[in-house]
Amino acid sequence: MHPTRSIHLAAATTHLSDQQLHLMTRRSEAAALAALILALAASLLAEGTPWFWPPATGDDPYCLSWRVMVEANNAKGWRTVPPPCVGYVWSYMGWGQYSRDVGSVADQISAYAAQLAPGADGLDAWVFDVDDTCLSNLFYYQTKQFGAYDPVAFKAWASRGICPGIPAMAQLFQTLKGRGFRVFLLSGRSEQELGSSTASNLAAAGFAGYDRLILRSAGYRGVSAVVFKSAMRRQLVEEGFRIRGNVGDQWSDLQGDLVGDRVFKVPNPMYFVP
Repeated sequence: MHPTRSIHLAAATTHLSDQQLHLMTRRSEAAALAALILALAASLLAEGTPWFWPPATGDDPYCLSWRVMVEANNAKGWRTVPPPCVGYVWSYMGWGQYSRDVGSVADQISAYAAQLAPGADGLDAWVFDVDDTCLSNLFYYQTKQFGAYDPVAFKAWASRGICPGIPAMAQLFQTLKGRGFRVFLLSGRSEQELGSSTASNLAAAGFAGYDRLILRSAGYRGVSAVVFKSAMRRQLVEEGFRIRGNVGDQWSDLQGDLVGDRVFKVPNPMYFVP
């Protein structure tokens, strides 16, 4: 080979290696940043520490009544947080009360589960919803001003796999597993589009070791949450599992057929899923 051609080839090879090294570095930095965001968000959620300055205080009597109506399932079919209550919801979610309320729910579940003796057959099960039961989407909905559901934008957000775990629920999840219960995660997320990112996100957020992650297959596209989740719970029961408890942030997680021996509602005034 001509010496000049050898020099050019070596230079091209070096240039290609530099590009590959740069790409690998960028990917490593992105992964490290995602891990840092998850860790920071989980820490803030656990401590109830605000990560934004809310535009309103949390003592608005009208908005407090509205939130109670939401949690009691008396307010139905709403698409957005009432405009006067956007600041109130920001305050509630970010300044500690939400974290305390979720912790109280987790305590009630733990106390109930302590009274149960899982059978030796290993078929006593719990069902957990995923979004805003295990993984928090507060960062996403905060940027959307708690507006109407946008499937395209939410898919883009969820596919990044950076939703922080909800600490009280992650601890409860591990407690139930330690007591011998089987834990199934049941979500309306698309199995085809978000299956991989959801599984990775759950593992990074402290929800490793569940029995099965059940997502919405193409055959259930367009079906309501109540119908879809009822069908999935029926499959579990037909496999022989006894659903001892069911945990979700939406009433549609907890209604329908075969909901379990007890249901537990996690607070969520950010959105409504019929």
